[in-house]
Amino acid sequence: MGALRKVLVVDDDPVVGKSFNRVLSQDKGYVVITAQNAAEALERLREQEYDVVFTDIKMPGMDGVELTERVKASRPWTPVVIITGYGTTANEQRAKAVGVSDFMRKPLSPEMIEESATNALLPPAPAPASVTPVPATEIEAKPVELIDTKHPYKNLAKLLAAPFIGLAYAVLLPLLGIAMLTWTAAQALMAIPAARKILMRVKDIALFVAAPFIGLIYAVMLPLVGITMLVSLGVKAWMSRPAKA
Repeated sequence: MGALRKVLVVDDDPVVGKSFNRVLSQDKGYVVITAQNAAEALERLREQEYDVVFTDIKMPGMDGVELTERVKASRPWTPVVIITGYGTTANEQRAKAVGVSDFMRKPLSPEMIEESATNALLPPAPAPASVTPVPATEIEAKPVELIDTKHPYKNLAKLLAAPFIGLAYAVLLPLLGIAMLTWTAAQALMAIPAARKILMRVKDIALFVAAPFIGLIYAVMLPLVGITMLVSLGVKAWMSRPAKA
């Protein structure tokens, strides 16, 4: 026979402790130690390790849930089973929250005691994996989608077009913002008759001043658009050519 398993039974009713001792000590491989209250149980736990703790939920002073919380704080690996004659939902929720392994409801039978002790000492089931890990070889085999290794000319076209696209945003976005602000202010001022005449003159002056910049934008953008379209068409034609046998 292997080493005896130590069981701590905490209950202010001595009959409960005697029942555990009678059932588990009859060649079942257990040593049963009893405690009358939570304070005595904590003293027993400071003296030695136990394989499982059974505790009544209703005791004078510290109750079974508080005792379970103290046990789990210092020995999270020790299973704790609650013995209760007060099987309310609130009590069970409190006990589950602090990590009890099981519940036993009075009156206790020999079968219940032996089965609960056996189940409490079973190793915990592994937690189900929420995400299936991908093998490292599979990760390394997949190329990064931002770099298309199958079509290097497409990557080259993107590389060449990137500075021009950035330039277009740098030129157009500030002008667009200024235009929107100017338009909003002009709409407000147009409601004032005196300001309307001034705005008409300002409009003419603004068009005169803006004309070179508008021409510059067209001069910069149109060639870029044309070059981009030609490069895109060339890349598509190259990619669609039939493969040599």
